[in-house]
Amino acid sequence: MPLFRKPEAGREKENEKTVAKKRKCKIDGKDPDATLTSLCLLSIVENMNDVWVRDYAQNYMDQYFFRYIMGPFSQLPSEMLEELLSLLASRRLMTRAALHVMLVPQLRNLSLRCCSGLVTANLCAVIGARCQGLLSLDLSGVVNISSPVLCDLLGCLSSLRSLCLAGTLCDGRVAEALPAQCPALRHLDVTRCHHLSPASLLHLSPQHPHSPGLPHLRSLLALDIGFGECEEDRRAAAAFLLLGLPWLERAALDGLAEACVLLLDGEFHEVGDFVRRTGIPDLKDLWVERVCGHSLKGVTVGAERVEEDSFSLSEATHNCSWIQDSDDEDEGEAQHREGALHGLKDAVTLENTKDKEARKLHGGSLEDAHLTLPLRQVQGVSFTTVGALAQLCPSLCALTLDCYGEEETVSGARVARELARWSSSLRSLTLRFPGLLSEMARALEHVGASLTSLTVEGAQADGLDPLLRILHSCPQLTMLTIHMEPPRMHQEEEEEEEEEEERQQDLQALPCLPRLLCLALSFPFDPRQKRTLMWWRPLKGALWALLRGSPLLERVTLVAVPCPLDPVFRLVLDHPAVPMNAPQSPALQHLKHLNLAHSDVSTETVSRLVAMCSCLSTVDLSGCRAVTCHDTKRLQSTVRRRRQKLHITWT
Repeated sequence: MPLFRKPEAGREKENEKTVAKKRKCKIDGKDPDATLTSLCLLSIVENMNDVWVRDYAQNYMDQYFFRYIMGPFSQLPSEMLEELLSLLASRRLMTRAALHVMLVPQLRNLSLRCCSGLVTANLCAVIGARCQGLLSLDLSGVVNISSPVLCDLLGCLSSLRSLCLAGTLCDGRVAEALPAQCPALRHLDVTRCHHLSPASLLHLSPQHPHSPGLPHLRSLLALDIGFGECEEDRRAAAAFLLLGLPWLERAALDGLAEACVLLLDGEFHEVGDFVRRTGIPDLKDLWVERVCGHSLKGVTVGAERVEEDSFSLSEATHNCSWIQDSDDEDEGEAQHREGALHGLKDAVTLENTKDKEARKLHGGSLEDAHLTLPLRQVQGVSFTTVGALAQLCPSLCALTLDCYGEEETVSGARVARELARWSSSLRSLTLRFPGLLSEMARALEHVGASLTSLTVEGAQADGLDPLLRILHSCPQLTMLTIHMEPPRMHQEEEEEEEEEEERQQDLQALPCLPRLLCLALSFPFDPRQKRTLMWWRPLKGALWALLRGSPLLERVTLVAVPCPLDPVFRLVLDHPAVPMNAPQSPALQHLKHLNLAHSDVSTETVSRLVAMCSCLSTVDLSGCRAVTCHDTKRLQSTVRRRRQKLHITWT
C-alpha cells in the first residue's frame, strides 16, 4: 500500500479523506507518546500469525530443523526483537512459530516467563544453537524440560549474566554445572525449585573445594527450595554462601536470618556436622578471612580489585543494572546507581579497616572483630533476627521483614526502633505485620521519608487516620501496595451537611503521593458472599487523595474495596479540589492498567474512565456485580469503534 495517494476529484472522496484524517487524529490522540517505530511494531504483532509466520508454520516448522532463519527478523536489532517478544506475550499472541523466527543470534535478552507452556526440549535446542550470545534468560515456570535439557542449554550460553529458573525442574546437577558453563553469571533465581537442595548451592561459591564457583555473583534468590530439608542445613548453607560470595548484594535464602545470627555470635561448632558431611572449608576460617580482607580464591575484596578492573562508578552502575525483583517487579535506575555507589564505598571501607581487624585477630581478641556484609537487598528476615542483620548489613536499601509467628505481639514502636538503623539508606520495604494499621503507621515514622516502595501485608484497619499518617510519612513513594483486613466495626460515612467550601478545605488538607506510579489496595474477599460488604465508607477520602494527587499513576489495583467507588471517581473526575502539595496536573492521564475486581463500581463510571484515560490498555472487572456481561460487550464494542486497544476481563 503506497504511503501517499494522488488526490481524487469528487466530494465523496474528499469526505472519505476527512473521515480518515479524523480517525488518524483520534488514533494519534489515544497515545501521544507513540512513535513510528512503536506503531510499526504493534502492526507486526497484530499480523504476526496471519502474515509473518504463516508460511513457516504451515510448511517448515515441524518438518525441518533450521540452524538459522533468514528473513526480516534477522535484520532487526536486539532491542526491537525484545520489544516484539514482550508485546506478543502481553497480548497472548505468542506462538511456537513466532518464537522460532525471532530467535536470532543478535538477541541478548530473552524472557519466556509469560509463555512458559511453549518451552520444550526442541525449543531449548533452537535457543542453544542460535542465541549463544544471550546475556539474560528467564525460564520462570517452565516445567516441560528436564534437568539434563537445562544443562545442555546452559552449556551453550557461556555469556549469560542473568538467569531465572524459578519454578522449574532445576536440581543439583544444574547447580553443579553452572560455574563451569556460565562463569560470568551475576544474577541467579532458583526460587521454588523443589528438586534443588540447599547443599547444592554450595557449588556456587569459589570457596567450594571442587568447584570454581561464581565469583561475580551479586544476586541469589533461592527461597522455598528442597523437599524436607533440615533447617540446620539451610542455616549452614546460607552462612557459607554469605561468607563465600564476597560481592553478593541481593539475597533471598531459606535460613538467611538465622545464618546472620550464627555469623554474629560466632558459634560455628553448631554446624560442624554439616561442614564435615559436605567437605566445605571450616566456617570459622572463612569468617577470619572475610574480616581480615584476605583474598578469597582469586577474588580480592577491597579497593585493589576496584583499581585492577578499572571499576569506575559508571561501570558499576552498568554492572548493577540487572538487579531487579523477579516478581516485578522495577525499583528504578536511581536505586541501582546508589547501590553501586554504596558497593564501592563498602569496598574502600573494608580495605581501609583490613589491617586494623587483622591486628585484632592476631592479637587474640577475636570477639572484638566485626564482619560487615555488602548486602543491599534481603528477603526472608524475621523480627527476632533483624537485629543481627542490622549489625552485619548497615547499608540495606531493600528489606522484606516478617513479623508473623512471633511468641509475643510485636508493637509498632519496636519495629520502628529496628528499622531506624537504616533510616538513611532504606528505599524499599515489605512488611508482613499482623497488628493494627495504627501500629504499622508508627513503625514507619523514622524510615518513611526515604522509602520509594512500600508493601504492607496483613495489617488490620482501625480507622482512616493511620492510613493518612502512612501517606504523610512516605511522601516519596512511587509504589504502594497494601493488603489489609477491613475494620472489625462497621464504619459509616459522616453526614455531609457542611458547605461546599468547607468540604473542599477538608479535601485539600489530605496528604497525597505526587510521585506514585503503582497503587494496589486489596482486601480479602469471601467467595461465598455475593457482594463485597461496605464496611469502610470513610475510605473514600483517602482513595480520592491517592487517585487525584498522583498524576503519574500507571497502574491502579483496587480489589474488594469496602466502600463504593462511584463517589470516589466522581470526586476525582469532577471536583476542582486537589490534595495538599499535589500538582495541578489532570488525574489518571497516564493510567495503563486498572483492576477493580470484586469492587462496587457501575458501568457508567467504567465507561467514563475508559473514555478519559487515553493510555488505558487493560481493565479487570472480575466479580463486579453491578457490571453485566452485556455491559462489557457494549463497552468492548465502543472501544473497537474508537480503534482503542483495550483488553477487558469480566467474570
